[in-house]
Amino acid sequence: MLQDTLTIRYYQKLTDAFVELWNRGYRTDDMRMYLDGYLAALRNSNAIEPFLIHRLEEEATRYLYDASNFAVVQPEPEPGYY
Repeated sequence: MLQDTLTIRYYQKLTDAFVELWNRGYRTDDMRMYLDGYLAALRNSNAIEPFLIHRLEEEATRYLYDASNFAVVQPEPEPGYY
C-alpha cells in the first residue's frame, strides 16, 4: 500500500495513463514498456526514494495485470414491456 503523497500522485498519473493507452488500442506489453520508461525517469531524476519507486512499481504492475481495470462496462438493456 502506498502512503507517501508524492508516490500516490505518480501512481494516479500512471493508472490514468494506462486507461488512456488501453482506450487508444495499446495492450499490456506496450503499457509495460511505458511503465518501465516512467520508472527509469523517476530513478534518474531522484524524484522519490528508491524504495518508494520499488513500491510504486509493485502497485502499478498489480494494477496493470488486473483485467478488471480495463473491462468495458456494458449498460444493462432496459426490460421491454410488450
